[in-house]
Amino acid sequence: MAELFARSILPGIAAGPVIAAGEALSFWGGVDPATGKVIDVRHPLHGVTITGGILMMPSSRGSCTGSGVLLDLALTGRAPAALVFSEAEDVLTLGALIAAEMFGKSLPVLRVSRDAFAALCRAKSARISETAIETDALTIPVTPPATTTLDLTEDDRAMLDGRDGIAVQLAMRITAAMAAQQGAQKLIDVVQGHIDGCIYASPANLTFAEKMAEMGAKVRIPTTMNAISVDRANWQAQGVPADFGDPAARLADAYVRMGCRPTFTCSPYLLDSAPKTGEAIAWAESNAVIFANTVLGARTAKHPDFLDLCIALTGRAPLSGVYLEEHRKAARIIDVDLPENIDDAFWPLVGYLAGRAAPDRIPLLRGLADAKPTQDDLKALCAAFGTTSAAPMLHIEGVTPEAKDAAAADADHTTITRANMIDVWTMFNDGPAEVELVAIGSPHASLSECRALADALGDRKRHKNVTVIVTAGRDIMAEAGDILTRLRECGVQVIPDLCWCSISEPVFPPKTRTLITNSGKYAHYGPGLSGRTVRFGTLADCIEAALTGQVRPRLPAWLA
Repeated sequence: MAELFARSILPGIAAGPVIAAGEALSFWGGVDPATGKVIDVRHPLHGVTITGGILMMPSSRGSCTGSGVLLDLALTGRAPAALVFSEAEDVLTLGALIAAEMFGKSLPVLRVSRDAFAALCRAKSARISETAIETDALTIPVTPPATTTLDLTEDDRAMLDGRDGIAVQLAMRITAAMAAQQGAQKLIDVVQGHIDGCIYASPANLTFAEKMAEMGAKVRIPTTMNAISVDRANWQAQGVPADFGDPAARLADAYVRMGCRPTFTCSPYLLDSAPKTGEAIAWAESNAVIFANTVLGARTAKHPDFLDLCIALTGRAPLSGVYLEEHRKAARIIDVDLPENIDDAFWPLVGYLAGRAAPDRIPLLRGLADAKPTQDDLKALCAAFGTTSAAPMLHIEGVTPEAKDAAAADADHTTITRANMIDVWTMFNDGPAEVELVAIGSPHASLSECRALADALGDRKRHKNVTVIVTAGRDIMAEAGDILTRLRECGVQVIPDLCWCSISEPVFPPKTRTLITNSGKYAHYGPGLSGRTVRFGTLADCIEAALTGQVRPRLPAWLA
């Protein structure tokens, strides 16, 4: 018998056409905040405008910055009328919470049973009140939001009562509200934070940050910053228009004023402040969260933008999700068909496929230990996994620190085959041989990746019609020394602060028609973000393109 029920996460009233998808969507890189249109070319809703609709998805996925995109949509009147999920969801829920809490913009969020989700997907339109979801064919009762009573410490209550000022009071109120909707019973101390909301994804990010800074907000734990949207010291010389460069720089400055360390990198695990195994931290930025949990064995939820700052201001996070041992278990075992003589492109390809195979749960990958992945391999795998899965971590048998006995007793099984790999490789290479841009550093390149590129280029110069850009964090560039000199002598641009998922014209070369990248993450997001054809390949393919201006689409030898 069908179970039709719904719970209100954030209350409100709405009506509109049903816009339904059976696949999760990242709002950042997937929805244009200026139009409300879905721009993820690989999503079933591509081209659909979600403004005013009852948007139904299992959950969200991908970037933590989706909360900022949703907030901007709410502030400009381009948001969906309501959000309806069938699974747990934090990123968009937090954006809706901030819209209501700070700006008085109500946007209902509901969670429904799978049967109710399936039934609602068949409707053309729906009406939502605080007590029911109604369509022409059915009425589903809505239960009120959960009223979990948090076991707050004396210090928590003092922050809620305003002891430390209005910014901390607001931050604690938002943190407590998110804890309640996650079902947490108390908060946990965290030892460091990483801010993702410093990317200028929309004007709403700046509105939020400057409002908090004006309230006197100051972080109370060591807090690093993600890549930003301009090269902070050079954007004016690079010709970035002031109407974009100025607010993007102001956004970064607002977080620095609040005490954040201006690291400006999406690879905080490469810094000297990287967390240790077992440490509870509060990171945003999807690839960083997945790497921290998976490879370092630290503990962090995938915190949405805005919640990252709230936690940094209070030093407290909801004790839920993968902070808890029982939620770090693998619910799906994925056996990987490991080809012989793989190269560097194998790892992002497998990460992407693992996310597809486990879009809503933590997986355990088996069959990879003999390939002995390096930290750079795991970095590429985790980043690609985060584009296709909402899970905050994965395990790799024989490789990652918590993989032993990681599988839950009721974990199910699936397989990644060579045929799967060929399908994705082919999808990522539906483009011409001629290439005008080589994109390296998504996430930000490590020192060893910079060295590998310099060694592969040798003393050869790039082709006159090809731009080669590497994005890397300031700390890595400071270490690079002679490597940086060698790259620049070959005509390679090495740019700090930006990453490929935040780069824009004119730093992104306007003449580009087709680019090639060795990043599975950027191969996924790049078409929607840049409006260009994006091809995926090995580092050797990228070198070939850099030197000759073309690389013929072909399978790698280990798949041929």
